[in-house]
Amino acid sequence: MTELTDLSLSEASDLLGAGEISSLELVEANLRAIDKTEPVVQAYAKVLADEARAAAKRADAEIAAGDRRGPLHGIPIGIKDNIYTKGIVTESGSQVMAGFLPDHDATCVANLKQAGAVIIGKLRCHEFALGSNEPPTRSPWNLDCYPGGSSIGSGAAVTSRSSFGALGTDTGGSIRVPSSINNLVGMKASFGRVSIYGVVPVAWSLDHVGPMTRKVRDNALLLAGMAGPDPKDPTSAKQPVPDFCAALEAGVAGLRIGVERDYFFYDGLQDEIRASVEAVIAEYQQLGAEIIEISLPELEITQDALFTIVLAECSTYHRKLIRQHSEKYDPASRVMLQLGQLVPANHYLAAQQARSLYRTAINNAFCEQRLDAMLWPTMPIATAPLDQIFEFRADGYPETPVSSMCHHTFNANLAGLPALSVPCGITSDGLPFGFQLTGRAFDEAMIYRIAYAYEREHDWHRRKAEVIEDL
Repeated sequence: MTELTDLSLSEASDLLGAGEISSLELVEANLRAIDKTEPVVQAYAKVLADEARAAAKRADAEIAAGDRRGPLHGIPIGIKDNIYTKGIVTESGSQVMAGFLPDHDATCVANLKQAGAVIIGKLRCHEFALGSNEPPTRSPWNLDCYPGGSSIGSGAAVTSRSSFGALGTDTGGSIRVPSSINNLVGMKASFGRVSIYGVVPVAWSLDHVGPMTRKVRDNALLLAGMAGPDPKDPTSAKQPVPDFCAALEAGVAGLRIGVERDYFFYDGLQDEIRASVEAVIAEYQQLGAEIIEISLPELEITQDALFTIVLAECSTYHRKLIRQHSEKYDPASRVMLQLGQLVPANHYLAAQQARSLYRTAINNAFCEQRLDAMLWPTMPIATAPLDQIFEFRADGYPETPVSSMCHHTFNANLAGLPALSVPCGITSDGLPFGFQLTGRAFDEAMIYRIAYAYEREHDWHRRKAEVIEDL
């Protein structure tokens, strides 16, 4: 029989619904994987073994009684440590929040619990989703390499087979970057699609919560379980949650996919990634999609605009905490927050104007070219050595591969559009990478459809990290 942890979320869900396996069996399989991988990977801030077993037993009893709530009922899911979980320590990777016990769940967690999901543990993240994490989470694909941040534990847990899916957060790429690095599917949905109530903010006008999984269908199911309007969140959109899986099998014949080459296929793009993404584009053409070459010169302003907004908004949120507990912050976090206090109001407003300019430009491109999606690499490189992460110049600006990693992802946060990273290759050094699809606002179903047309022709989601295989 297939090892339970090798099942995807949707495969496990189908077997649960058919009564062929139990939720408790899935939880025990994940806990065995945690025991095996955690000593080297360090993805979990807290493993909720007893709580998960109890929730799984309740789910099994409900399902046996004919009260199955849906496809997530009984499925173990990991939650990033900056997302509130009622009565369960939530520290956001920081000594500043050591021992903090929320008195409520984040709305996305409450929605998942209502859908019957089982919380298997809290997953490590960079301090407040912007500094570093200690002890360092390591890449299951190469223990000396960076596994992607700030949803660092979420990516490592899913690729280590110690969780069937995970929630991450994304302010400038922190779902899509670790998904690309870990051979996963990662969705940053439209701004407002998923409530950010109960999520420790980085930058409230850019923050998103989203799912990280091994397959496209898994991701669509997990997004559906966590999304929806929320009166507690002023940024939440009053948009109904559709069936994201309804059109997965429809293919791409007749769809129009935009490709912008000047910004995304520049000289810093790793050759193996370039070749693989060009092959993805050619494959979509063979499948009947029309590839439209587009130009978006406004992309050049996105990185500076986003970084300015992040600095200003995150330093505003932390202004009291950092005065009271400066010594508890990691140096990498502290330098960003202190730098943010120096951002003049006119710079912040200029960044917001640049954001509006870019949002108008990309939305116009979708309309004028009648595009169904845009496609480019998720990252220009596969990853970087751990010892090169979080270096800073004398002026405090990050001098680190992380800024390069996010070069391709910032723009979707600024525009508030849905963006999905999909696995599409593994380098000669054994490091995974992906391509990224960006869609129209609240049309996540379309980019899932396009992604699935590629995924069903390949087996990237079946590939396992050799480090995990060897344990």
